[in-house]
Amino acid sequence: MSFASFNLCQKILKSVEEKGFNTPTAVQNEVIPLVLNKEDIVVRAQTGSGKSASFVLPILQMWSDNRDSAKKGKIKVLVLTPTRELTIQVASAFEEFGANLAKKPQVISVVGGEKIGDQLFDIQQGCDILVATSGRFVDLLSKKQMNLSHLEFFVLDEADKMLGEGFEEELDLILEAIPKERQNLMFSATYPKKMQAIVSKVSLNAREVTLESTPVVELIQQRVIVVDREKRGPLLRELFKENKWKLVLVFMANKRATDNIAEKFRKYKIEAASFNADLDQDVRSETIQAFKDAKINILFATDIAARGLDINDIDCVINYDLPRSPADYIHRIGRTARAGKLGTAISFIDHESEEHFKLIEKRSEIKLKRESIEGFELYGKAPVKVKGPAPVKGKGKSKKDKLREQKALEEAKKI
Repeated sequence: MSFASFNLCQKILKSVEEKGFNTPTAVQNEVIPLVLNKEDIVVRAQTGSGKSASFVLPILQMWSDNRDSAKKGKIKVLVLTPTRELTIQVASAFEEFGANLAKKPQVISVVGGEKIGDQLFDIQQGCDILVATSGRFVDLLSKKQMNLSHLEFFVLDEADKMLGEGFEEELDLILEAIPKERQNLMFSATYPKKMQAIVSKVSLNAREVTLESTPVVELIQQRVIVVDREKRGPLLRELFKENKWKLVLVFMANKRATDNIAEKFRKYKIEAASFNADLDQDVRSETIQAFKDAKINILFATDIAARGLDINDIDCVINYDLPRSPADYIHRIGRTARAGKLGTAISFIDHESEEHFKLIEKRSEIKLKRESIEGFELYGKAPVKVKGPAPVKGKGKSKKDKLREQKALEEAKKI
């Protein structure tokens, strides 16, 4: 199939061509016709499958067909996402795909860390499409200065990443504030039990669309290198030079580590930068753009880069520090091999992290050969496991005590 087969207008098709999109992905083939048919849907599809375009393109088509003649835009589309980066990317997708329309949509993205008064002012000046992180949107709602009565489309993107504590309460407030008659589009890489409750709140008749995921191992060359912790930096520099990688995304355990190692790499005349939650939003956006433009070759990041970053040409993902969970491992390495391209993911492990990586392998249904690089060998032996003392009956807190403490803390916060 081609994008023309969806009966999208020529001006949108021109933007699709300019973006270098030739053939629709599997999720786009399935979803675009359903959205154009005005159906509620809940889509399960892996990260990097092209899901953003699957709702952006048909929404733009329908908005263009039915747009108001009024000069000041009215909010017709609300998209909620879990991260700042994804919010900005989705807003950019609406702008880029709508760039050739006779009347371009007024797209506004709102995230935390910026002045809420300025954001409200921008919306009140005219907004057709609002893309927001869920927490900041609830903050905006509390000001009671937005007109949502014209809303036609409600989109939850990467909904499974918004299932943290408090999101259901936020969702209740949002659903009370938007029209009952609307089209609901929900996208999720996984479908935990909590998602079922979310879906039933948003729509009672959403059609389920499940795209079989291509096993990660088929698109990504996964490697495990055993190395002493203090040798990881020199090894990374060696691998970078040897493989002539253009873009490398390196995941670190904490914010301070990303800053420190990026500075060290710059001393070796390697274009490197850090990316973490301590950076101002403007700096984060500039850093990602510089990475996309290959002005930065190695980006040292915390897990805020594991979700929502859509950069098609990352050659390699490095797990400098292992992720906490197997699910995070999949999200991390999924930053390479985007849009059907091949990629490489390398995890550094030592004696102490071996057991944790075995758990990741088990949960991810993979088994990887351990490699050793000459000059960077791992020495010593794995530490012997020592059993801790058995718990003393009656000394630990009961579940009821823990719940009471938690409730007391929550009450204290409200005061």
